[in-house]
Amino acid sequence: MERLSINTIIDRINNQKTFEAVSEDYSFTLKIQDYVHYVCAAIHDGHEFRKELWDNCLHSEYDRWYEEDPETKNMVINHPIVIAGRDSRFEYDLNRFPEEAVFETAWGKQLWRNPLTEDERQKSLKKHDSFYKVVQTLISKLEEIHQTCVVYDMHSYNWQRWDREVPTWNLGTKNIDNKRFGSMIEDWRQVLSNLKLPNGIKQTAAINNTFFGNGYFLRFITNNFNNTLVLATEIAKIYCDEYDQVIYPEVVTAVEKQLRIMIPEHAAHFKNSIKA
Repeated sequence: MERLSINTIIDRINNQKTFEAVSEDYSFTLKIQDYVHYVCAAIHDGHEFRKELWDNCLHSEYDRWYEEDPETKNMVINHPIVIAGRDSRFEYDLNRFPEEAVFETAWGKQLWRNPLTEDERQKSLKKHDSFYKVVQTLISKLEEIHQTCVVYDMHSYNWQRWDREVPTWNLGTKNIDNKRFGSMIEDWRQVLSNLKLPNGIKQTAAINNTFFGNGYFLRFITNNFNNTLVLATEIAKIYCDEYDQVIYPEVVTAVEKQLRIMIPEHAAHFKNSIKA
């Protein structure tokens, strides 16, 4: 893996070069082994948090981990194109609009002892902006090559705090063209419902049951590209103990091995079924 500036990453994408890199500020990683027509994203996978913010943060390290999406990158790590956040969403949230990306409160609790300075805010927002410059370039290039593209936008959610039964997998589709892509959405739901999990974990998949696909990542791509489908895919955190902060690697591995086969198959079906 190389450490590259944003301009160099963009230049390599524009020239259709393959590479694996971390951004110069260490805020995200991007791997491109082949310019295929699908992307795997894990924008909330990161847990890094700028040291200058530590003493001012009222949330504990566990509080941050609890609301992040650990292991979502590892679930798609072996696909040809993977983009993933490294920074915690508590520093800035890649799935929020820029004006909302730096929190003042988080999940009902004040985040900072003292308000951030404008300089501190701008350091975070610069990373947010750089990430989306790369996303813009990447999707533009893939649509140029393939006419269509599908993005598997991987997230997780804390299922134990719900007071009702919730699905293992949830697809949020409120902000995509359901009339055009409805069959592909349902196909993906069915794919996920057939995934086998160890330890007797119940396996279900639903659409707009717990979350609705309102994130900025999905909306940025959908609003800027006519022929790219973003599938906001949330797995309940059945792969860890939410309260004791223990990851179950056998569950993560089971998900990764099956998605390694299922995602390319679904992406191929998408390309054959959707016309630009």
